[in-house]
Amino acid sequence: MQLPADLRAMLNAVRRIGRPRLVGGGVRDWLLGLEAKDFDVEVAGADFELLHRALEPFGATDVVGRSFGVIKVRNRASGAEYDFSLPRRESKTGAGHRGFAVAPDPTLSDADAAARRDFTINAIAWDPFTGEIVDPHGGRRDLAARVLRHTSAAFAEDPLRVLRAFQLAARFDLTLAPETTALCRSIADTFAELPVERVWHEWEKWATKAAKPSRGLAVLEETGWLRHFPEVAALRGTPQDPAWHPEGDVFTHTQHCLDALAALDDWKTSEAARRRLLMFAVLAHDFGKPATTVWAEKRGAMHWISPGHEPAGGPLAENFLRRIGAPLELAAPVGALVVHHLVHHHGQRDDFTDAQVRRLARKLAPATIDDLALVMTADSLGRPPVSPTETIALIAKLRARAHALELERAAPRPIVQGRHLITLGHRPGPKFKPILDAAFEAQLDGAFADEAGGLAWLRSRLQETERPLG
Repeated sequence: MQLPADLRAMLNAVRRIGRPRLVGGGVRDWLLGLEAKDFDVEVAGADFELLHRALEPFGATDVVGRSFGVIKVRNRASGAEYDFSLPRRESKTGAGHRGFAVAPDPTLSDADAAARRDFTINAIAWDPFTGEIVDPHGGRRDLAARVLRHTSAAFAEDPLRVLRAFQLAARFDLTLAPETTALCRSIADTFAELPVERVWHEWEKWATKAAKPSRGLAVLEETGWLRHFPEVAALRGTPQDPAWHPEGDVFTHTQHCLDALAALDDWKTSEAARRRLLMFAVLAHDFGKPATTVWAEKRGAMHWISPGHEPAGGPLAENFLRRIGAPLELAAPVGALVVHHLVHHHGQRDDFTDAQVRRLARKLAPATIDDLALVMTADSLGRPPVSPTETIALIAKLRARAHALELERAAPRPIVQGRHLITLGHRPGPKFKPILDAAFEAQLDGAFADEAGGLAWLRSRLQETERPLG
């Protein structure tokens, strides 16, 4: 494993007073051939004060985790932060994620120290001096088999670990071991003990880091935890027209769509905030179908149809995000993408007018037409084995029109503003708003495209009304 130079220096210092080993996700990622980014060090054979003194010369040390035997060290030069901890015992003392008594114990064996970790793949340690891999619970075997297995029966004491299984399965395309599935099902009623901020933390990891997001949903379903997210659970069993959706019900379709999104280069290379927005929009794009799906006549034959599911899905998406603790600013753009995810199939099929594109960009803001194009692309790819060639062409036309108008990444802003009315000699007042709204509508229709044109339109409009504004 390639270690940063500053961490290597810390390890050399700590080696004089104990036995440091890299543990947790960094070791797991390294064994998977991924770049290790999180470096956590567990130091056996030392007490807290000795460890603290050994680390103090390297930067600011945060000992807020003293009762857990944890010291955070921030390097003064690089700003890099590393966690150093002592092996510890944990015992359940109360309900919920925080109901534990923790006691550092530098004398713990490798197996006992690793047993407190959630999954075997996270219970592997690496000695940076000998190169030895310490794996008392068979984590390398499970990693090779792509199996997520709990390390010990203590797993059931912390319900958050089920949601960690959800996001880890999605990030690394893992299958839950049968005995772990059963254990998760046995504690499904403890979900209410979890603080909403921790629930959101796991959902956010799923939304920003998943390689196979459908695996996360499968874990929720297998463990019985899907019922805690009713908007998602309602998708299972909601039928679709097999001619248009041969893949199955809405839940299965959504899984395919999520995986399609995660495979798109545009999603992979986006910043985390955009990946999060797009993943939740695709997850929620058909939330409106369970309530709107009916068996009815269409084009002279009976079909499963879901009229109005797009607008019905917007509020459901926003409610879902609020209940899982998402930031407030995420709800509106996700809802807008859900409401408009079929715009390419409505109205003009041969082309999009400039006015249509301007108005769409305005309705989506702060999401963008480029965002919508990725949501629609994922949706169209979520119907295997149906070829989405025609739909992809429609999306490309919309995107091209938006790029031509320079609206692919931003909504149009009003050109005519109150200051222009003031410049023409009018006093501010309640009559400003109707004229400014009319000016913006005219701008969206293409009546003008710059300030000079806006002023000309404004003078003409005021002359037509022949009424002073103040």
